Amino acid sequence: MRLYILFSFLLLAVICSCRVDDSQVKFGPLCSGNSSNRKRGCDTKYGCGNYGASRGGGKRKHEGLDIVCADGATVYAPFDVKLNGKAAPYKKNNAINDGINLSGEGLCFKLFYVKPDSYSGTLTKGQKIGTLLPMQNVYPGITSHVHVQMCDKSDPTKYF
Repeated sequence: MRLYILFSFLLLAVICSCRVDDSQVKFGPLCSGNSSNRKRGCDTKYGCGNYGASRGGGKRKHEGLDIVCADGATVYAPFDVKLNGKAAPYKKNNAINDGINLSGEGLCFKLFYVKPDSYSGTLTKGQKIGTLLPMQNVYPGITSHVHVQMCDKSDPTKYF
């Protein structure tokens, strides 16, 4: 019995020590031309890029964070990641309805408006994920951006 209790405590200690402290995780540069991960501010016609910003006349909330990125720019892995398949932001198809599910550093997140080079596999920090799609074709005048959304829809701002 003592051995069982000792083994249980040892196992718990190992599990606790392996858990990632996500408060210390920071995204590396996501987009060519924006090494500081500058966040999208507010556009007169399209609203603001911060988490929780109003959408649809106040009926919805923005469930991610927008990071400035030019149409056609290269999108990079912010840290070592696993590519976990397609993530489409819209029900109806359009020129920017693509994205990718990713995991890494103990986080699960999605990047929208990106055409990934692949939907599966692994990448190391700084490797190319894909290319930002032509946002100006769908939302003329918006500040083009990559949308970062946590899988649980929590606020990703603390990682930037």
